[in-house]
Amino acid sequence: MKTVIVTGGAGFIGSAVIRHLIRHTNHTVINLDKLTYAGNLESLREVDHDPRYNFEQEDICNPLGLQRIFREHRPDIVMHLAAESHVDRSIDGPTAFIQTNIIGTYSLLEAARHYWRDLPRDEQASFRFHHISTDEVYGDLGDSAGLFTESTPYAPSSPYSASKASADHLVRAWHRTYGLPALVTNCSNNYGPYQFPEKLIPLMILNALEGKPLPVYGKGDQVRDWLYVEDHARALSLVAEEGAVGETYNIGGHNEVQNIDVVRGICDLLEDLAPEKPEGLGEYQDLITFVQDRPGHDRRYAIDASKIEADLGWVPEESFETGLRKTVRWYLENRAWCERVQRGSYRRERLGAGPAQTL
Repeated sequence: MKTVIVTGGAGFIGSAVIRHLIRHTNHTVINLDKLTYAGNLESLREVDHDPRYNFEQEDICNPLGLQRIFREHRPDIVMHLAAESHVDRSIDGPTAFIQTNIIGTYSLLEAARHYWRDLPRDEQASFRFHHISTDEVYGDLGDSAGLFTESTPYAPSSPYSASKASADHLVRAWHRTYGLPALVTNCSNNYGPYQFPEKLIPLMILNALEGKPLPVYGKGDQVRDWLYVEDHARALSLVAEEGAVGETYNIGGHNEVQNIDVVRGICDLLEDLAPEKPEGLGEYQDLITFVQDRPGHDRRYAIDASKIEADLGWVPEESFETGLRKTVRWYLENRAWCERVQRGSYRRERLGAGPAQTL
């Protein structure tokens, strides 16, 4: 049994990691989250009464708060997921991305380094700092048939991906310079339950159910490799415990799909699962609206995940078809969660979210 700090644990991927750890391991989990707009403790309702789950509301940019958390909880593993992650938001306001993704990662690395340095030798040897990143740091594959590998040069296109690339470099520098036992993973586009509705798949589902336009950038021919979030959580847990120190592992779903086909697939599933449409709507696909493309929009991402398969035995369990059906069904069955997120009431109700919190 170990103690694991998960930064950004109230976010989409972070909450999936915590649910996985509580369900499938004996570890104690510390959820370290600032609770920005995308941090939603309702995503952790199923675990917030578990004695192995603890919540710490803290900013990763606050060195004194981090020192206290490391001192009090004495983690064996740090899984660093806290990040600003929406490309459009990074274009409109890059400052928060520089602060959280770069300065925050630096602050966390320093807190972890000083804590690790003072551990007994056997605990030093078993400590792990696992940094979770994105395939967007590699840039744009364009029309090539290639795949991102762990050795692909970095070529970020957006303020978001540039800030994540900076964080990746910091983690590797702290490993090489100070010996901090660190690992890095780079994942493809995640989707699944509890994703914040600004992202493509939940936005399309909820807009369609309300009869609103389904905005698609450009021609919708951008290609992404889609990874079901619970497959990703399982991979992250495996890397944190069994990955080789100093290594990078790419995690992808082997599901390359054009954005327009993602939207059409959602519409087809809604025809089957939610046939009662808003008044006056013929087919859900009638709502598709093409809008001006995003500045600097990368055309294609695709992950070569052969290393994590060969070294650690991980493969995704969900195809895009099975995962997308599960996702659409989840949003249909959890409209109350969606409505609270859309109204922002989940932020006002945080103080009543459960006894596991230490606000």
